[in-house]
Amino acid sequence: MSDVARRAGVSATTASYILNGRSAQMRIAPATQDRVLKAAADLRYRPNPSARSLRTSTTRTVGVISDLVAGGSFASQMLTGASAAARMLAHLIVIGESQGDPQLEALLVEEMLDRHVDGIIYATLATSEVSVPRPLRQQRVVLLNCVDRATQLPAVLPDEYEGGRTAVAELLAGEVPGEIHVVGEMSSEGGSLAGPLRLDGIRDALREAGRDLAGVLSCPWDVAPAFDVVDGFLRDGGRAAGLVCLNDRVALGTFQALAEHGLVVPDDVSVVSFDGSELAGWLRPRLTSVAIPYADLGARAVEMLLDTKEQGPSVVRVPMPVARGTSVLRAR
Repeated sequence: MSDVARRAGVSATTASYILNGRSAQMRIAPATQDRVLKAAADLRYRPNPSARSLRTSTTRTVGVISDLVAGGSFASQMLTGASAAARMLAHLIVIGESQGDPQLEALLVEEMLDRHVDGIIYATLATSEVSVPRPLRQQRVVLLNCVDRATQLPAVLPDEYEGGRTAVAELLAGEVPGEIHVVGEMSSEGGSLAGPLRLDGIRDALREAGRDLAGVLSCPWDVAPAFDVVDGFLRDGGRAAGLVCLNDRVALGTFQALAEHGLVVPDDVSVVSFDGSELAGWLRPRLTSVAIPYADLGARAVEMLLDTKEQGPSVVRVPMPVARGTSVLRAR
């Protein structure tokens, strides 16, 4: 800083004001600003973040501790959104992945706190209820894609309940006069929230429309189990006019089982799913899927974390938009 000031012919204080973006506040002449900025460029001056953090008590970094988010090609969009929002707010993201190991998670928490990050985002791959590690409970923390009811820390989640209602609205906007079933497991094991919340939304929306959910074809959320359960349902004489699959992989298995029995989507059976993944776009016919807004979730979490005006506990539920395909039979 002294070298820049000397080269520009100004005081170190003036150079500091200019290089820290306070020229207008201090009413420094444009010509003086130009000289300082040129001197800084000529000398390849770069501020020292460590020295600045000692002076300002901030490090301009946000810690993200997650279980398996970074390794997932789809859910990793949460980190993309978080990183973009952090950059807009002049911060950098530091990511630690626990792989679900509690001991590694505890170590990551210690390391983030030792680095004096300005706040921590605690994220999970699946929408879940969690127990936040005790050392984080008194820190500046926002939960991403999860909630801790015991601490009531601020949290950002997809609006799974409204997502369920949206899936039903897509079916009922089409020509689906017969029974509607759900395909997928509803278990809340491991704190999972997505399945139960989606099911609640589906049931309530059908009830308000004067209809009932015909049943749940329960299976793990993957291709082969979905094929097996739908295949078995059809072999036993089951029939459905509409199927709500709890994710796009379940929808793929469902498509295959329907084809095995000579049923055409959407002419014979309309199908709606959740995720809005690339898979939905590749299926033929193109799958209508209620999307998880991962990037928006990550960005909102960073904004909440760094917004000093927000006070007290709060839970933000981000709307789940529809990626509309042609898997629902439309009224003629």
